[in-house]
Amino acid sequence: MTSRASSNLVDSNQVRELMQDSALKRRPLIIAGIVLGLGQAGFFDGIVIHQLLQWHHMFTSLETDSTVSGLELNTLGDGLFHLLDWVLTLTGIVLLWRVAQTPNAEKSTSVFIGSLLAGAGLFDFIEGLIDHQILGIHHVKPGPNEFAWDIGFLALGLSMAVLGWLIIRGSGRQSSAQSS
Repeated sequence: MTSRASSNLVDSNQVRELMQDSALKRRPLIIAGIVLGLGQAGFFDGIVIHQLLQWHHMFTSLETDSTVSGLELNTLGDGLFHLLDWVLTLTGIVLLWRVAQTPNAEKSTSVFIGSLLAGAGLFDFIEGLIDHQILGIHHVKPGPNEFAWDIGFLALGLSMAVLGWLIIRGSGRQSSAQSS
């Protein structure tokens, strides 16, 4: 092997190591942001759609909220939903705290924002797919055009997740370029 080829091999190996090192330094922040995004999207859904707009409750397709017993069941479902959101949010905060306490962990605003968006988008997409489409326990806005509202919710979730991923990915390229 010529010295030039050997030099290029070393350079490519060094670049690969720098990229892997950068990815490992970013991973804790990405995980914290995604988990926090999952929790916050759940809270937004529960507070805005369930409580403020009152478009649906957790089980409105299974049990009407027009009777006392139906409202009790739906309120219990909303409470369990908020409990999950609370646990996800607390977990995200703990993970973010650990990132702040780790000296070599990357602390990038764009990576964090991208992770929050990815987490929120994943929550909306997965919750919409499971609760609205597969289980059918409720729909975004029951009544005329409910399928369009459900598809719009899925599209919004998928769009946020992709946008978040693109922001994270773009931040990684900037970070790698600055390291080399």
